[in-house]
Amino acid sequence: MSSDAVTLRVRKFLRNPLLARSQFVIDVIHPTRANVSKDELRERLAKHYKADKDAVSVFGFKTAFGGGRSSGFGLIYENPASMKKFEPNYRLVRYGLAEKVDKVSKQQRAQKKNRGKKIFGTGRRLAKRKRGGD
Repeated sequence: MSSDAVTLRVRKFLRNPLLARSQFVIDVIHPTRANVSKDELRERLAKHYKADKDAVSVFGFKTAFGGGRSSGFGLIYENPASMKKFEPNYRLVRYGLAEKVDKVSKQQRAQKKNRGKKIFGTGRRLAKRKRGGD
């Protein structure tokens, strides 16, 4: 596969039926470009393996010293539903297949917990109710 001076080489190809996917190491040769976007790689892999773009995941790319070559990891799921089932949520957020869950930082949660420890008796229940509970 080469066009626009980018070549994709797949190695260590492994079929994983338990997770409904194929997994492989992908080497990208891009001598005229600084790098290749993951979105472009997903499109090209989906086209080559006749899969849905929403069922392809690529990550962990490292560019070789001196440039021109990158290698990373790729997964092609049998369908987008199995991708949503097995892929970590942060990767689904990257691909626009899930919404990021905003939550309060760990430090703020710990501070709130410790402030609550300083209130004793029946006031504790009222204080929790006033600030929204946990």
